[in-house]
Amino acid sequence: MRYVSRVPRPPLDALIGDLYYLEGAPPYARLMLPPMPGALLIVNLGAPFQIRAGTDVGTAEYADGCVVTVPTRALEFGYPLQTRSVGVHVKPWGLAPFLPMPAAELCDRPVTVEQVWGRPAVAELRDRLDAADGPREMLTLLEEELMRRLRETTGLGLVRHTSSVIAASGGAVAIGDLSVAAGVSSTHLAQRFKELIGVTPKRLARTQRFAATMLAIDFAAPIDWGDVASGAGYFDQAHFGHEFRAFTGLTPTRYAEVRRRFLREHPGHTLDGWPLPAD
Repeated sequence: MRYVSRVPRPPLDALIGDLYYLEGAPPYARLMLPPMPGALLIVNLGAPFQIRAGTDVGTAEYADGCVVTVPTRALEFGYPLQTRSVGVHVKPWGLAPFLPMPAAELCDRPVTVEQVWGRPAVAELRDRLDAADGPREMLTLLEEELMRRLRETTGLGLVRHTSSVIAASGGAVAIGDLSVAAGVSSTHLAQRFKELIGVTPKRLARTQRFAATMLAIDFAAPIDWGDVASGAGYFDQAHFGHEFRAFTGLTPTRYAEVRRRFLREHPGHTLDGWPLPAD
């Protein structure tokens, strides 16, 4: 697959990790994406893809793209034989200035881009992206669209600062201390988080800790799960295993098997850092 990315210019860099272009044949027809402490916006330029947001719900098709706020459970993406899109990896608080509704309304409910920005605007953007002269021009067009839509958002500074503290601690922070440090009540902080991110500070911290733990593991080497659980600050290995199943639907041992399958079958692949094969 071809993958081109870059960090956006200020002030978007305070909201967005990177803009990217993706094109080619996916490594697997279905990929499982564990919850991550971030959001996602995809403008699709190829055949429709599918998303299943949890085992208890059906699969939905997305032709124009999708908007995904910080998830609380794994998402399953179903890809066409060839995929082509531009997208944005968004910081937890970063979608709020571009949404016409509270982020809580979209929690674990991926929606199409046109449901957020409207069909005419998205159709016009996709036409401009299709006519662009290569990936880098496409990323510039997407960046310009985001700049045009950027708006002031009440409470964003509070949520951004507190989320950054959570990230810096790897999720290992006392939630009560966050509201004290911010000078607001825990209720007010939770309300702002749900409005702008879609989840509470506690939930974001859980996701942050899980993601930080997973990304620190060398799956090519033997893994002592007890040491992993202890080092990440989980109460015990049973607590860690419970969190693992809640986030991925898999046991730690099974997760490692699937991760190693990806590394074995597609070494060095663009997507081998977080998604897992689901087929």
